[in-house]
Amino acid sequence: MKLILSRKGFDSSAGGCPSPVFPDGSFYALPIPDKKSRITYQELDYHGINIGKLVADLTSDPRRVAHYAHLDPDLIPDVYPRDTDWRPLLGQSGSAQGHLRKQEVGMGDVFLFFGLFRPVEKCGEDWRFIKSAPPFHALWGWLQIEQIHKVDQLAEEELAWARYHPHFHGQIDASNTLYLASETLRLGGMDTGLPGAGTFRQMHDRYRLTAPGISSPTLWRLPSFFYPNSSGFTLSFHSNPSRWTKAGKYCHLMSASRDQEFVLETAAYPEAISWLNGLVRQ
Repeated sequence: MKLILSRKGFDSSAGGCPSPVFPDGSFYALPIPDKKSRITYQELDYHGINIGKLVADLTSDPRRVAHYAHLDPDLIPDVYPRDTDWRPLLGQSGSAQGHLRKQEVGMGDVFLFFGLFRPVEKCGEDWRFIKSAPPFHALWGWLQIEQIHKVDQLAEEELAWARYHPHFHGQIDASNTLYLASETLRLGGMDTGLPGAGTFRQMHDRYRLTAPGISSPTLWRLPSFFYPNSSGFTLSFHSNPSRWTKAGKYCHLMSASRDQEFVLETAAYPEAISWLNGLVRQ
């Protein structure tokens, strides 16, 4: 099984700001803007919070309420009106999909999504970032692959329930691919009884990637098993030894700042299976 650390959601270059961590500890990865999407931010709702209003507040741009959103990966059932056949899914294309193909990502592999987050507070009726709280990278959701579809090879009647998804409405791209989630999560050949896709509900130290007390979000603290071993495999895009340092039961990684998909072969790092299981059960 391959584990893919997949960068998704708002940041300084896509969206213009971090995604919010709310006062109750819940958090939501804001979908990036997409002019070709048919979904507006104001159509999205997260636990009673209108995402159009939230994005307008956090970016200080009232026009964002009606802007179009790239709702992908789409993991939360009640954030948007659904067809009865809906299931969680992810779209990928371009160079990112090319990397997944090169890494031979396939059925049974697991995406573990991460993004840039920052605590927010309410000021009257508006949301704002807490000035004293710096942004950080954190894990926010997962998806185990059950089906893979090339979008341009689908017949018109196939996956009718998914036609809202932004990967049906962008530019023609031969690499445009959909990953559909499994019903339950299987790890190490065993059915965990956990959903095949979902989001973490409360921010926790286990989900935080950025090392504590560090101002740069891209300097991560990971479990020590991530440190490159003698197997010949390492986290993709991170083969340069200078990126890694050992730190007791952890290791530090200067993570790549531009690439989206970082792939780890768990056959070479078997501790990753129990770590992932613990993350989802948390």
